[in-house]
Amino acid sequence: MSVFDLLPIDRDTAVDEAEKIVDEWVAQTVPAQWREAALSGGRAALHKVRTPADYDTWYPKYARSGLVAPTWPRQFGGLGVGNRVSRAIEARLAPYNLVRRNQLGLTLAGPTILTFGTDEQKARLIPPIVTAEQIWCQFFSEPGAGSDLASLATRAVRDGDEWVLTGQKVWSTQAMVADYSICLARTDPDAPKRAGITYFLLNMRQPGLDVRPLRTISGEEDFAETFIDGARVPDRDVLGEVNDGWRLANATLSGERLAVSGPGSGGQSRIGSGTERLIERAKESGQWSDRVVRQRLMRLWTDEQIVRWTNARVRDTLRAGRPPGPEASVGKLMYSQLNQRVQTTGVDLLGSPAMAWEEGHIADYVVLNFLHSRAETIAGGTTEVQRNIVGERALGLPREPDPYKGLAWKDVPR
Repeated sequence: MSVFDLLPIDRDTAVDEAEKIVDEWVAQTVPAQWREAALSGGRAALHKVRTPADYDTWYPKYARSGLVAPTWPRQFGGLGVGNRVSRAIEARLAPYNLVRRNQLGLTLAGPTILTFGTDEQKARLIPPIVTAEQIWCQFFSEPGAGSDLASLATRAVRDGDEWVLTGQKVWSTQAMVADYSICLARTDPDAPKRAGITYFLLNMRQPGLDVRPLRTISGEEDFAETFIDGARVPDRDVLGEVNDGWRLANATLSGERLAVSGPGSGGQSRIGSGTERLIERAKESGQWSDRVVRQRLMRLWTDEQIVRWTNARVRDTLRAGRPPGPEASVGKLMYSQLNQRVQTTGVDLLGSPAMAWEEGHIADYVVLNFLHSRAETIAGGTTEVQRNIVGERALGLPREPDPYKGLAWKDVPR
């Protein structure tokens, strides 16, 4: 029996009809107090009447509707719609700030499993991603393999019909609460570094995993480092072919870049308000009358629209069944730098209250957004890496010289 109660929307539904169905669902399903607060006072008012516990209790209704991942196939909890309808759905839901749980499952693990997984893997793993019954994290980066991810050293050794993993991963968002991780490990040290990597779906609820939270500049503990000592993965949780993990990882990384590429990306930006909110604040505070402030804000708004259009191109590529190309790096490169300027402007508009505030005050999330944005030029691939990708894959410039190209991973100095 299906856990879903999907809305009557599919790939043949017109945009205006889909909008009508979504509006009816919102009116019937989203609590009236939430709707009224969101429409009258935005997110600040909504947070006063909707506690995290309230949202957790209500969330299954959202997850079962198909609206969480509307472009995914209906048999896995989506609606099977195209990008035009998906964007229309997002626009209708946007005022109510219906945050999607399990972001890494939805933006990284899920799309990769849908593209490369077996029918059994899809049927078993995708529905719990949509419903957030199984939370996912990402085990890619290591202390010695960040920007040069292909040099990763975590090992996986076959033991019968299982693989035994040993190594260390770092900067893994939500690893402390995750049920599964997408994990890259080296299965052939005699092959060149990109050729001997396998893509594993690692069950986090087992011995052999020591997850330690990492505190960031904002004081939060969103990230973790994990020490892996004998954790096991059965053959059924190998994604794709053994030693072909780098190809799959590139698809995941393109999805990650898209997910942190801001407006129109379809992912979730962790770094807060866009330029429209800044314009609202400037008008509310009277700063909109300052022509210098207006010019600064409209320059940001213009750049944000360009990012939105770039991301729309990437999403259309994904919907056509093709992996995102260097456009994903263009969007990520543009937005990570743009967002730092946006959040700096937010702090500037706030003025001296940004230096000290009470919890729950507007300054609270303005400053947190500013602090989060400091990492945006690193997360999802550094700015330097993105420029290399754009230069080499989009512009056709010569690749950077690699004196160890073709050499077995075990023979490469580290």
